[in-house]
Amino acid sequence: MKPAATRPLPSTGPAVAPHVGNGKAGWLGVPVQRWRQITQAGFFLLFIFAPVFDIFRLDLNVKHFIFFGLDWTLGLDDFVAGRASPAQAALNLVLRGFLPLLGIGGTLIYVSWKWGRLYCGWLCPHFSIVETINQTLRRAIGKQSLWDKKPVPTRNPDGSETKPDAIWWFAVLPLVILCAMLWAVVLLTYLLPPAEIYGNLWHGTPTRNQTIFLTAASIAFFVEFMFARHLFCRYACAIGLFQSLAWMANDKAMVVGFKRERAKDCSTCFSACDHVCPMRLNPRNVKRMMFACVQCGQCVDACEHTQEENPSGSLLNWVHDMRAESEAAFNVGAARRIMLKSVPADGGEKEKEH
Repeated sequence: MKPAATRPLPSTGPAVAPHVGNGKAGWLGVPVQRWRQITQAGFFLLFIFAPVFDIFRLDLNVKHFIFFGLDWTLGLDDFVAGRASPAQAALNLVLRGFLPLLGIGGTLIYVSWKWGRLYCGWLCPHFSIVETINQTLRRAIGKQSLWDKKPVPTRNPDGSETKPDAIWWFAVLPLVILCAMLWAVVLLTYLLPPAEIYGNLWHGTPTRNQTIFLTAASIAFFVEFMFARHLFCRYACAIGLFQSLAWMANDKAMVVGFKRERAKDCSTCFSACDHVCPMRLNPRNVKRMMFACVQCGQCVDACEHTQEENPSGSLLNWVHDMRAESEAAFNVGAARRIMLKSVPADGGEKEKEH
């Protein structure tokens, strides 16, 4: 059995130039998707090594946070010992607890209100794993989720082809197991000294409680990564949910806009934008139906590829202000009628994950 091959398909229409799948050049001439991969990789490394270098972690042994090597407490020890007044204790709570939380939360909410779930699509270490598993699973069964009822087309937006091959299951299962165990270990290092955790694992001498935590967490993450990773991102992640709520509250926030007056041009496509979406959404839909969009831009890049020979250009692009307000106000029923008219004869709409 041969591994899945990726090769150009024979042309059945306008020529599509082969492309590595990173979209058109963005800032400093670097493709947008390449920038996204860089930020994701950087934040994933930060997620793993932040506890190791005492950049940020909660140490349950000393019962307080450690931030850039310094003890971060609420300053209540002096109050308990009678060395500080209630006013001083209250001031410490505000300065060391409330204000930092307000600053971090406020920044996240403002960014989400203005630009959507950028943290999810460009930084989140969980979403990086979701995308990696999606693409590996696609090579095994032709679908990005076990719950998709139909496989995605083997043709990629850049004109290449990815055929599913069952041999890729030998990559899918080890990948999911490795990611689950990695997350379990890393999360434990946020709670206990990393030197202790990694030292115990290296010597094969984890404590009873550490073994219980790592086993339970690994099993839970395996189930989530394998069967419910999209559902978690949509409905169970509090950070993602609050970002979506903030984004939906701003009609002028950045959103993927669809040029519906040119919907007939979609008939020459194979719904590439739908099939590349890692969240299993329909990017041509109205904003209200794109609640879980993570602003990854893969649908925009897919449309740019498939419409590369179209003099009118892409039908999908990021919009804001008045254009975004128009997207937010567009009627759902009208959008669906336009989408149905634009679906190619061989079908293109993928089934949603349930």
